[in-house]
Amino acid sequence: MTSPRERRIALPHLTLAALEWGDSAAPPVVALHGWLDNAASFSALAPLLAPHWRVIALELPGHGHSGHLPAGSSYHYTDHMRTVLTALDALELPRCALLGHSLGAGIASLAAAAAPERIERLWLIEGLGPLGDDGTHTLQRYRDALAKPPADGKALRVFRDVDQAISARVIASGLRAELARPIVARGLHEADGGWRWRSDPRLVRPTAIRLAEAQIHALLAGIEAPTALLLSQPATPYLPAAMMLARAACVPRIAVEHMAGGHHLQLEHPQAVAQWLLRHANS
Repeated sequence: MTSPRERRIALPHLTLAALEWGDSAAPPVVALHGWLDNAASFSALAPLLAPHWRVIALELPGHGHSGHLPAGSSYHYTDHMRTVLTALDALELPRCALLGHSLGAGIASLAAAAAPERIERLWLIEGLGPLGDDGTHTLQRYRDALAKPPADGKALRVFRDVDQAISARVIASGLRAELARPIVARGLHEADGGWRWRSDPRLVRPTAIRLAEAQIHALLAGIEAPTALLLSQPATPYLPAAMMLARAACVPRIAVEHMAGGHHLQLEHPQAVAQWLLRHANS
């Protein structure tokens, strides 16, 4: 398997980490991982894409080896999207393809809507737009977010070894241990006689305000790039089929496909996902 190159990308407000595969002169694909994941979530897929593209798997702020936001700051979709576009500037990529998984797919969607001239193609795995709000829980979510004490400086759990951390991730996500290992190994650092998560504990704070579904539809209508969306079957509970199809109907040029498997299709079925990507890259 092709080994990735470690990258550091200096932005005005923090430094991002990334893993890169492929020839630096090849057409660029910027990959965005899911919530509490990191660039290693593309470790099985990216080597299969490397003969065709330069794959740059960015690590979002607060994730993996990337920097954390300053004290008093919070993490939000729109800020992540702005960070991604700033990273494209730092990488000197005026135009590229975006590949996103889960949270990364939502961010990629917003970036493509915000700067359509910069996104050549959009490939989304298990996500299209951010988590929305139908109004049912708006007030309670708002109160919970603002009542929750700040997580700055909160002590994180210490694991005795990497295997114990993998077991915790398996319980939390349902991802098989051998598939979780690359993400977990990259997401830990050694400290206090054990292992701790590198991720910023503020990432688990509830979000005070979510966009209404009608607003999300309006943003998705602004995506101009040819788009391909791959969804798991059975559907992930927070990505119900009716909602995702309604969102897809807003995107002018989109192809929707389903694949048997769980939420991390790119780890479960890298060969099949690579073939899906290649098919839509040439369509």
